[in-house]
Amino acid sequence: MENSKSIFIALVGKPNVGKSSLMNLILGEKIAIVTQKPQTTRTSITGILTKGATQFVFMDTPGIHTPRTKLGERMVKTSHKTIADVDLAVMIFEPYGELNEAEMSLVDSIKKNRIPAIAVINKKDTLKKAADLDKQIKMLEEIGVFDKVVATSAKDNEGVDELLALIDSYAMEGPHYFEEDAITNMPEKVIVSEIVREKLLLNLFEEIPHGTNVEVEKFKERKGKNMVDISVVIYCERKSHKGMIIGKQGAMLKKISSQARMDIEQFLGAKVFMECWVKVKEDWRDSNYILNDFGFKDE
Repeated sequence: MENSKSIFIALVGKPNVGKSSLMNLILGEKIAIVTQKPQTTRTSITGILTKGATQFVFMDTPGIHTPRTKLGERMVKTSHKTIADVDLAVMIFEPYGELNEAEMSLVDSIKKNRIPAIAVINKKDTLKKAADLDKQIKMLEEIGVFDKVVATSAKDNEGVDELLALIDSYAMEGPHYFEEDAITNMPEKVIVSEIVREKLLLNLFEEIPHGTNVEVEKFKERKGKNMVDISVVIYCERKSHKGMIIGKQGAMLKKISSQARMDIEQFLGAKVFMECWVKVKEDWRDSNYILNDFGFKDE
């Protein structure tokens, strides 16, 4: 395409500010999993949108937090490393509250890497009064690293088009790196495992879902049929957690796999036959060996 432009964008911020919801809304497709629970995103999820001459490549990063496990440490490193590798950092905030220590470390990364950055105050729909927004905008402007501060509501789809137009103004002339109709460069197996993990987060409580990891062991399309056979293993940290994931007479596992299968069928555009197994790997979130085995990079 003549005069084509592209831009790589890091979506960063603390957990649960709406990074994944915003990305999914911009793409018009569910790529990143979304729950009300913090630290849902564990790795950098790539979403791609080609609109007119511009190709936008979004990196939805893990929420920045004070880590309590080796997995947490790797998640935080992923967010900081992503900032160094993009053309623009979009840092997302809530309408209320001062910046915490983890957020300030992200601001320092933006400064250090000299990356253009804009601030987004998401969840505009939760504002009690307009003056509260003005106060938050002023605070973010005074930090001195953001070119502009804008407000959005992923819930009400408000301000998102304006945000995309602002991001577009940073795009540089150059080739498109992905096919025009691509929405992600992530393997289908990764999306499938993320969907299953989302259902674990939605259906289980306390620390149990955070102590799970999902591996797709089989992903095979049936020849001549619009059907995919999938085999999934859910790893957890305790035998007691395994019992809770399976549930009484297998009811919880059945519910999780049924919900996941519906979303996977929608994503793949095919019928899915899925088997789910639950295995225990004690304290895997604090084992460098197992984290490496599961593919969590130590950047």
